[in-house]
Amino acid sequence: MIDPPARRGPRPPARTTGRQVVVFADPEDVQVDWSAAGITDVADSRDFTSGRVPAQTLREAGATVFARLGIAVVAVGPDQVGALRAAARPVLSVSPELVHRVLPEDLTGYVRGYRDGVADLAGRVLGAGGEDGAAAPPLFQDTAAATWGVQAVRATTSPYTGSGIRVAVLDTGLDLEHPDFAGRAVTAESFVPGQTAQDGHGHGTHCVGTACGPQSPPTGPRYGVASGAEVFVGKVLGDEGSGDDGGILAGIDWAVANGCAVVSMSLGADVAEAHPPYSAAGRRALQQGSLIVAAAGNNADRENGDLGFVGAPANSVEILAVGALDPALTVAWFSARSLPAPGGEVDVAAPGVDVLSAWPMPDRYNTISGTSMATPHVAGVAALWAEATGRRGYELWATLTQAAQRLTEPSADVGSGLALAPQEGAGGG
Repeated sequence: MIDPPARRGPRPPARTTGRQVVVFADPEDVQVDWSAAGITDVADSRDFTSGRVPAQTLREAGATVFARLGIAVVAVGPDQVGALRAAARPVLSVSPELVHRVLPEDLTGYVRGYRDGVADLAGRVLGAGGEDGAAAPPLFQDTAAATWGVQAVRATTSPYTGSGIRVAVLDTGLDLEHPDFAGRAVTAESFVPGQTAQDGHGHGTHCVGTACGPQSPPTGPRYGVASGAEVFVGKVLGDEGSGDDGGILAGIDWAVANGCAVVSMSLGADVAEAHPPYSAAGRRALQQGSLIVAAAGNNADRENGDLGFVGAPANSVEILAVGALDPALTVAWFSARSLPAPGGEVDVAAPGVDVLSAWPMPDRYNTISGTSMATPHVAGVAALWAEATGRRGYELWATLTQAAQRLTEPSADVGSGLALAPQEGAGGG
């Protein structure tokens, strides 16, 4: 999570669970002598209805194989990795299982104050504010009709709604009784042991709302991009806001099995090195028509010269990394900058400061900031493009980046620019 600069300290080391994640070279040719590795009670995602591996199975099985991804989570310690490699062929990598968490912190007041202070200073220095030196207004702002983010990505003028497109949001779940989603097609599953898909945190409900909220909410402005999409909610982070690779990979495998064209993941770990399981998962999801969109990370402190870095899983080559913008379409102070390594770049940017969206009842709505808020904007836009063009996987990725609005900000911060929704006549081959 992010903290105001005055409270920032050294980044803690990545948390691990003690289990290992195995990536097989060929998902169609997995050969493992589990008994030689000392493993019993092996679960395979293909043996479960709708591809969903129960959360309790994830916790108790000696190994869980996500067949569509060619990945297994195995309950062995670091001292058993050699035996595991010898028993499983061919293997691309064996990595410690990481713990991931939600990425934003509710710094709405701080972010707003910081943004306005910078805007005021810029206005005075550049003479853009008139006689009293006040800063020029932002390019977008919330209105009674729509939030600034929905306006900025041009969802309000798009004829598309994401109809017929399945969007998976892997997060802390959804408030399943939220009145704004009454009557919507919502499929919800939990991959967190001992917890249902009901959101006890808020972060997941907010992200689902931005990606797929209603076009005309019963109260308040429009805040959702793909209002006609079919929503798949995978609870992969617990109510405390954290979860492990096993649950996240189970959610990805489930989303792919159910034909979700877009998978939104506003989660991560502050690890600069790409985590091999997500490179494989991203690539194999793309090959099956599912695009994974992930938050670049909130580990920057630009006010104090720290530009941060894109963390896992967004820093995998095969996962679309999303940076955050403010209402002036400048990079948010917390948004991570690209790494020089392949896959570590920010690919596209979207609204991520002072974003209003759904929140568990009784609050109903909340305004928070983070690259986590930018990511579901892009997921929603991707669903609109999938509807408009019929494109999936790699082609959908290319369309998103090619159609983005170029910005004056460095590409290291915003990639191809602001993700934009398709407009009239954007369909076709």
